[in-house]
Amino acid sequence: MERTVFTEDHESYRLTLRRFIETEVVPHYDEWMAAGAVPRSLYRKLGELGMFGIEVPEEHGGAGITSFKFAAIECEETARAGVILGSSGVHVALCLPYLLQLGTPEQLKAWLPDFVTGETMFAIAMSEPGTGSDLAGMTTTARLDESGTHYVLNGAKTFITGGAQADRIIVCARTAPPSDDDRRFGISLLVVDTTSPGFSVGRKLSKLGQLASDTAELAFDDVRVPRENLLGVEHKGFHYLGDNLPKERLSIAFAAYAQARAAVDFTVDYVRQREVFGKPLVTFQNTKFELAACRAEVDAAQAVADRALEALDAGTLTAAEPASAKLFCTEVASRVIDRCLQLHGGYGYMTEYPVARLYADNRVNRIYGGTSEVMKMIIAKDMGL
Repeated sequence: MERTVFTEDHESYRLTLRRFIETEVVPHYDEWMAAGAVPRSLYRKLGELGMFGIEVPEEHGGAGITSFKFAAIECEETARAGVILGSSGVHVALCLPYLLQLGTPEQLKAWLPDFVTGETMFAIAMSEPGTGSDLAGMTTTARLDESGTHYVLNGAKTFITGGAQADRIIVCARTAPPSDDDRRFGISLLVVDTTSPGFSVGRKLSKLGQLASDTAELAFDDVRVPRENLLGVEHKGFHYLGDNLPKERLSIAFAAYAQARAAVDFTVDYVRQREVFGKPLVTFQNTKFELAACRAEVDAAQAVADRALEALDAGTLTAAEPASAKLFCTEVASRVIDRCLQLHGGYGYMTEYPVARLYADNRVNRIYGGTSEVMKMIIAKDMGL
């Protein structure tokens, strides 16, 4: 089937990004995985490449293109190479929408130019040690001081991608108790400078996959945050999270589909070269049948991801549609990558082979951005159940 989701401009960007990954990322990737993070210089190079500014308005140093399709190409090209670009996805796909939607002219002028260049990296802190997917249950607090000029922030966050390297963090905190009829009321979004006294990075968490991206615990001990760093309206933070989570879930769905497709491509190359019992592995019927079944699932996942991508750019994407896309694409990716690893045999368990990295990197897709169980709840609610 002909794929129509991308134009010539998108494909030109794809080739530029592909060359960059081949020359600037792949040769150093093993070193970065061992270090648990990419170097800050990579983010500045990505800024020079224009990756961080595609959706940023021109007056703030960006290209002003209101499309998620360039970010989707990043998902495909990183998966194709079996790498990740540190926390760049969080910086752009997760944090930028909040800044563009909620930022005042003064905030955008202050924050976006360095956002575009990669000099200032953003992260977002939602999850807490005791809450998991229940964001309304967060206990991190931010109370205005007596002067009314600063919030005093106290609490802890965990599983924060890019948290150890971030310069600014969008922190979700309670600025008021929940109301009697709405436990989601009272959450606000604050942009916290990580040089602020009282802010600290706790453990850098050891993960199963995505080893070239730091994930950390964060602590806030009487951190003073200027009131002008409030994003949007006070106490309405949960509403803003609801607005932006669908885009995050679509990005996860697209990444999962891209990883599944890459796994099939890696495996096709492998079975053509690998000999078993004196014959190429590709000549065995089981190999052909397994890869054919994987290809069929990947084709279906691509169709789902592309349809959701078009709906996002058109402004018609509902909350349930990316939940459905995420649930489907992540489950497909889990099955496909597992089967592709099996066809590699013992070599598939070795991290020098990209399929092993994809296997580990992919697993979190069914957890973050809302677990598969949460996606089912959203879909069921949309069905009136």
